[in-house]
Amino acid sequence: MEEPPISITIIGDNMATILYYHPLSPACRSVLILARLLDIEFDLRSINVLEKEHLKQEFVSINPQHVIPTIDDHGFILWESRVILTYLCSAFAKEDTLYPKNIRDRALVDQRLQFDLSTLYRRMEDYIQPTMTYGAYLDEKKKLKITEALGWLNTMLNDKKWVATDNMTLADISLCITVNQIQAFGIDISIHSNVNDWMQRCKTELEPHGFEEIVNASAESVAGFFRSKLKQ
Repeated sequence: MEEPPISITIIGDNMATILYYHPLSPACRSVLILARLLDIEFDLRSINVLEKEHLKQEFVSINPQHVIPTIDDHGFILWESRVILTYLCSAFAKEDTLYPKNIRDRALVDQRLQFDLSTLYRRMEDYIQPTMTYGAYLDEKKKLKITEALGWLNTMLNDKKWVATDNMTLADISLCITVNQIQAFGIDISIHSNVNDWMQRCKTELEPHGFEEIVNASAESVAGFFRSKLKQ
């Protein structure tokens, strides 16, 4: 898979928070796009999972689960992308729009983030990973599970512009990256009118911050690899 160029940070600045990442990872894309929104400079350390670089001892000693993204904020180690998003907002955001301080608004953002992690993203992974890894035939029942989850997201967006509050939040960023990847895999979201309209709003909001470069180009690269496996 060809890696899209990412021109987001200063490399090798020992004063910057270190981000262990790979640009093709959807989980890493959310952290990269948030860095643009918050003007965070990372010291980028690329970890190529396909080459098993995540299993090298120097990385495992930092993160025993050896997953990306992982950050090292001057000795504070953290992984799991959605937790990293909330940490970065708490540490670096000048306003609380993306991750509100109001406990009920924050609870809604957290719930939507968990919906992304445990339901929508998980169902996408369940559908495509057997093909990506083994060249297995696609399971249409698993595709229907994605459609079901998109339907739930569509309901969450009834009479709303954004998934949690009246403004774009971390939940919108995380979920739109998942939905963008689902679209790149060829799954039609147009039957979910609320989701379709919301995705257009997300793209409009994030385009000045590198949506095409960071999110869409990577999604298309992953989808291209997926399609190549389908031909085998």
